[in-house]
Amino acid sequence: MKINLKQLFSIVGESRDFAYEIGADELSDIRGYSFASPVSVKGRLYNRAGVVYLEYSVELTLLVTCDRCLKEFERAYHYDFDHIVVPSANSDNDDYVVAEGESIELNEAVVTDLLLQLPTKNLCKEDCKGLCMVCGCDLNESTCEHINTEL
Repeated sequence: MKINLKQLFSIVGESRDFAYEIGADELSDIRGYSFASPVSVKGRLYNRAGVVYLEYSVELTLLVTCDRCLKEFERAYHYDFDHIVVPSANSDNDDYVVAEGESIELNEAVVTDLLLQLPTKNLCKEDCKGLCMVCGCDLNESTCEHINTEL
């Protein structure tokens, strides 16, 4: 979603709300994650004292595989983000979102923030016991004779 910020940069007190979804087709290039729902984005841009701020929240559901027992499950996530938006930057600075040509591509900022926030380790439950390293049985559901033997 591309948003023009010309009016926001020039009028102190101006604000703009937005709400939209990023569909599965736009998320298909992201490797390592399977989105079970579109990414819902809600937020606002506003100019306070001549500085443009971007605040938004993201809600999504991922289809993930437990890293210990290999079961697939769905998990919902909610994240809040905020940034300062600048019309240009002299250096590569991750503290700001740069609005090239007085507009920003919001999807790019959302997906970048989201990928930096999503967990790298997924567990179906906090105390998941995983799989037996000898026979491969799911230790959450059953026990085996290898549980107390040394490998």
